[in-house]
Amino acid sequence: MKDMPTKERILYAALNLFAEKGYDGVGVDLIAENAGLKGPSLYRHYKGKEDIFNSLIDLVASHYEEGFGLKNKPGEFPESMNELIENAMGKIQFTMHDDIVRKTRRILAMEQFRSKRMAELATSYHVENLQRMYAGIFAGLMERGMLKRDDPELLALEFVSPVSLLIHMYDRQPEREEEVLNKIGKHFEHFAKVYAEIG
Repeated sequence: MKDMPTKERILYAALNLFAEKGYDGVGVDLIAENAGLKGPSLYRHYKGKEDIFNSLIDLVASHYEEGFGLKNKPGEFPESMNELIENAMGKIQFTMHDDIVRKTRRILAMEQFRSKRMAELATSYHVENLQRMYAGIFAGLMERGMLKRDDPELLALEFVSPVSLLIHMYDRQPEREEEVLNKIGKHFEHFAKVYAEIG
């Protein structure tokens, strides 16, 4: 972290502290101290705690979209249901194990009732963005005759909702990771069995 530019060091220090103590439990001096700065020098980079918080949200949003592949390119569809499941499991591994994403989920859980922006992000990340991405994929698979014709948005909601629920269970009880991954795998297999278009 010492090799990072100062502005980033401040954001990562804030990420760690907000994830541990919540927004209200963290002061600017503590963020500065954890970033290896003296309190007043932090104001050369940010106006205050709210500015740090908003910049952190922007940083995390970009990291998540890039790592998770939310900017799905049109025309890129899995060649089989097995490939769909394999890709989805890869995204789940990223979601569960990426340190920035895990800490952000914790912050979202704590701050969604304090901050309108955090409430909107929680809804976007836990449901809407995923539903939109998979609705596009499912519509493409239907066009190619690989998935039964149905409402792609409802299918996407059915596909992602149990996963989001199970990942929140993992966040609360990380010792149940194997069980969570098992249940997600079975959910995907069931989804493929019900909706895959055979021959």
